[in-house]
Amino acid sequence: MVESAAATKPDLLIVDDDPLITDTLDFVLGRDFNVYVAESRNQVKSLLRQLDRTPELALVDLGLPPAPHRPNEGFRLINELLALSPDIKILVLSGQNDESNARHARALGAIEFVAKPCEPQRLKQLLLNARTITAAERVAQGADSGIVGSGPAITKLRQQIRLYCDSPFPVLIEGESGSGKELVAASLHRQSARAAKPYLALNCAAISPNLVEATLFGHAKGAFTGATQARGGYFEEARDGSLFLDEIGELPLELQAKLLRVLENGEYQRVGETQSRVSQARVIAATNRDLRQEIKGGRFRADLYHRLSVFTVAVPPLRELGDDKHRLLSHFTEFYANQSGAVPFHLDPNAEQIWMDYSFPGNVRELRNIVIRLITRYAGEIVNAEQLLAELDVQPDEPRIEDALPGTDFRAAVEAAKRQLQAQAGFSLDDTLQRIQRCYVEAALALTNGNLSHAAKLLGVHRTTLYSRMQNYAAAPAAERNTADI
Repeated sequence: MVESAAATKPDLLIVDDDPLITDTLDFVLGRDFNVYVAESRNQVKSLLRQLDRTPELALVDLGLPPAPHRPNEGFRLINELLALSPDIKILVLSGQNDESNARHARALGAIEFVAKPCEPQRLKQLLLNARTITAAERVAQGADSGIVGSGPAITKLRQQIRLYCDSPFPVLIEGESGSGKELVAASLHRQSARAAKPYLALNCAAISPNLVEATLFGHAKGAFTGATQARGGYFEEARDGSLFLDEIGELPLELQAKLLRVLENGEYQRVGETQSRVSQARVIAATNRDLRQEIKGGRFRADLYHRLSVFTVAVPPLRELGDDKHRLLSHFTEFYANQSGAVPFHLDPNAEQIWMDYSFPGNVRELRNIVIRLITRYAGEIVNAEQLLAELDVQPDEPRIEDALPGTDFRAAVEAAKRQLQAQAGFSLDDTLQRIQRCYVEAALALTNGNLSHAAKLLGVHRTTLYSRMQNYAAAPAAERNTADI
């Protein structure tokens, strides 16, 4: 009975480096969720490789080791979790509660941002609501393709799906994170003659590199530690259906040759066997990377790319969809209002204009989450511009001297400084100069992958000077940086 009850509870991943918080949440939420705890991105990666499936819910702090006073690790973790499982619902629980951090976390795909401290019961209710949303979405995805819109870009996308769905050749789906590549893959299968056959999906980034081969091709009994019995892989289980390989750019190089062999003649071998088997599965792959650049960098095989991209489908980003932004708004508003039993909200004219002008950096995933929050907060109401802006990843328009830098037009820089001084009370020259300095330091560190010596050379300062200036604005400690040059 205990195992049965545990199986009915949703899996929840809690990521926070404060043991007091994780122990408290584990105790309070453990009655309703199967709780898994990690304190860093690296621990999350190790944990997920041990689990059979990615948890459907996550509660994530932004300030994580090795940079607990900055939000960067949390932002990276949100991206990584959504890459592993696009359906995961992420709530951010953080003391890094600047409004800009909240906006950015939501734009990346977090469904909600909650500032610390927060009552555990409120968190529990938010998590249960998120699970209800996930269940409703899965039912809807099974009913139709989920591709909404009637503009030129979406019309072209639907035409490509109809054109390519019955071909036996691979399809490569390209598009930004959150744009809906998984929906396109599922639609390619549903509209094909293989629709009644198996459809399997594997995220190549979601499993440990040393397990990818066995997962794809299966393994013999005793092939490796823990292989207590023979087992078929995804190619075998897909049979003559469709196999969707998401995040194909994450596939290790040594396995790319074996995948190429399957695509060329259908042959593969289980790990630990010499017998060749044949797959009739149709392969659909997806990536948010530029595989041409990956080829130039030696991280992806050119021959595999050409084989995968017999047909290529480019999923357009939301910023290019024009009036379909409004159609998506109406679609998700109606869906989530019906799901929650709430009265739909509406945007006033100013808010509608902001909606149409917004670029939606998180694409359809971000739009969907915005609608969920608006339904929760403003059901049956008219949402104004101020209320909508609070949900978007936009910053107030303030003239800044940094906007005129770098550059050689001194007069333009002076004019920018005049506008800033006129618009901003309590201006601090020291703070502004420090902010400009930090921008260049962070840019140099990014360009040199954190190598202090190389970054110092780019900036034209001594290495110790660079380190001192990093400390002045509480930059990440040296342990975060590449210390191979020390």
